Amino acid sequence: MHERQIGHRMVSAIGLGEMPLSIEGRPGRTQAISTIHASLHAGVTFIDTADAYALSVEEHGHGERIVAKALATYGSSTEHVLVATKGGHRRPGDGSWTVHGDPEYVKAACEASLKALGVEAIGLYQYHRPDPQVPWADSVGALADLLDAGKIEMAGVSNATVEQIDEAQRVLGGRLVSVQNEFSPRFRSSEGELAHCEKIGVAFIPWSPLGGIGRAGSMQRDHPAFSEVAGEVGATAQQVTLAWILVKGSRVIPIPGSSRLETAIASAAAADIVLSAEQVARLDAS
Repeated sequence: MHERQIGHRMVSAIGLGEMPLSIEGRPGRTQAISTIHASLHAGVTFIDTADAYALSVEEHGHGERIVAKALATYGSSTEHVLVATKGGHRRPGDGSWTVHGDPEYVKAACEASLKALGVEAIGLYQYHRPDPQVPWADSVGALADLLDAGKIEMAGVSNATVEQIDEAQRVLGGRLVSVQNEFSPRFRSSEGELAHCEKIGVAFIPWSPLGGIGRAGSMQRDHPAFSEVAGEVGATAQQVTLAWILVKGSRVIPIPGSSRLETAIASAAAADIVLSAEQVARLDAS
């Protein structure tokens, strides 16, 4: 599989978003682990999760524990796999999300993630979402402290604006390596952040690249141009979507979620699809 760079690490051009394996409608534990194994076998070396990928606060770390178990039971070396997790969100148990950017909370969340993942240092730790009650620099400052303490190897932010990206880079002393924002054919508002990351050499990690949980199947109806191109290149509309996102930048790494082996394998294969300039232009305009 083609590779992309996050900080000092090279990873697969398409990662795996673990979220569907841990929230509402999730598969059983055995199927979840098998889905991760299928992605690894297909060449995926980047897995994204978060402490709040769970059904409630009491279950925080569910996604991280699933990833840890999958890596431990894979049967081959997984030293080359980069696991990214996030802190700063909570799930009260009613299906909602709350933000918590207090630096001490972010640090405590990181400690819990270290235990859930069973590691001494987290490969990539990202601040999950800005908290309007806490200065952005204070929240990101917790990442700087975690880097200095050796608790995390690399730091990133999520759901950030261009201005917040630049401020995070200043607070981290040039050590920001990734930005994880929503981006898909349905949601293109982060195109400016994507372009900015390309300009400053920071990885851009689009979450929900297929439009979000339960929306991937509606691609043909909502975005017919992607289905048209899919017919031309012998792929699915979902695969063409991932290929289209990849051409947006040299450090763009989409993380489609999957709860089934078949879709995990199909997503990984999208990295090999070659789109013509005319096809990309058509998709851009759709």
